[in-house]
Amino acid sequence: MGTGRLADSYGGYRASLVEKLRANGIRDIAVLRAFGEVPRHLFVPEALRGRAYEDVALPIGRGQTISQPTTQAKYLEALALAGEERVLEIGTGSGYQAALLSYLVPQVISVERIPNLATEAREALKTAEISGVTVLVGDGSLGWAPLAPYGAILVSAASPSIPEPLIHQLADGGRMVVPVGGNDSQDLKLLTLKGGQCTETALGTVEFVPLIGRYGFRN
Repeated sequence: MGTGRLADSYGGYRASLVEKLRANGIRDIAVLRAFGEVPRHLFVPEALRGRAYEDVALPIGRGQTISQPTTQAKYLEALALAGEERVLEIGTGSGYQAALLSYLVPQVISVERIPNLATEAREALKTAEISGVTVLVGDGSLGWAPLAPYGAILVSAASPSIPEPLIHQLADGGRMVVPVGGNDSQDLKLLTLKGGQCTETALGTVEFVPLIGRYGFRN
């Protein structure tokens, strides 16, 4: 899990970001603590570090983005993590969300389809002294079956429908957050698996980059 705050000069900015999240309705204390601990500036391009703690999405290269903190906080809060789950993240990107998850659960498996992004995310996680995160390269729409089942699955890219392999990799009682829809906007859905039955809850409208893969969009 996260190993404690890395000494840096950005602590005040993180505290301000936490207050913004509170103002935007985030109440989960563990989620807020994670945002107060994880050095977001290490997960954005150096040229954008001055904007690292703004509540906005930022480009990280190769057509990908690091999501808006409020959106990520709502994701994490919706999963209602108990702190004991193994979590599967689809779409590592910069590695920031995996770092946040590391403060909430003991094991995070994160799948990224772009090898260079996966390498950069591993380096950023190491620099931030984050443990408990494994970054793998593959088709995220397939999940990562060898380590299933997962207590929670977090999909950080938009899919035209809910990828069937991910449903099969949820543990009983597990929860999955996934944006479903077209390229312009998507419906954020929370799925809960209980007794072999899936229930869906709508969480609002979001905008994410597409999930490329066999059960996502074609490249």
